[in-house]
Order: sequence, then structure tokens, then C-alpha cells
Amino acid sequence: MNFLRDIDAPINTETVDCIQLEKKSGKNIYETICILEKISQKIFNKIKEDLYAKLEEFNPMNMNKNNLEEIFENKEQIELSRLYEKLPKSTSISIQYLMNGKIKI
Repeated sequence: MNFLRDIDAPINTETVDCIQLEKKSGKNIYETICILEKISQKIFNKIKEDLYAKLEEFNPMNMNKNNLEEIFENKEQIELSRLYEKLPKSTSISIQYLMNGKIKI
């Protein structure tokens, strides 16, 4: 999740000027949106893989069977889930990458 720490993408949905997107990408708006969608899917898949890898640590099959109390209420797992819920959407991240010049189209 290191690639998400330095991004300042908005958590809420914001309107983006199409003309600015076209200027940053050097392509028409349709091509820009198609490329940003592919980048967004890659970002989403990476976030999903990170979350599943971290949640695998809390899998009851991997845990000691003597710790039944931890299986039902694990505060670390709840905090981890809340952290991922607060992340910006992958589309916002991909747009912000383009606007900050971190990706070239």
C-alpha cells in the first residue's frame, strides 16, 4: 500500500474539467477516459490484493484454535477494514496521478 501514501486524491466525488484532462493527456477525452479506466482497474486490483493479503492473517484456519475470543472480535481486523473503507476511489487516484504528472498517457 506504499503507492497510496503519497497521493492526495479526494475521498469524495469531485467534478473534473474535461479540458484539463485532455491537455494533461494530449489525447481526446474519450481516449483519456478509457486509459484512466484501465489504470483505475489496476489500482483497484492492487488495493484488493493488499487487503486480502492482510485479511488472510485473520483467517480462522491460520489462527490458533484456543483463541476463540479473538476470532469473533478482532479489533485489528476492524481497524484494517475501516482504513481501507476510507481510501479514495481508484478512479480518483488515477485522475490525480494524471493531474500530478505521475503517469504519462
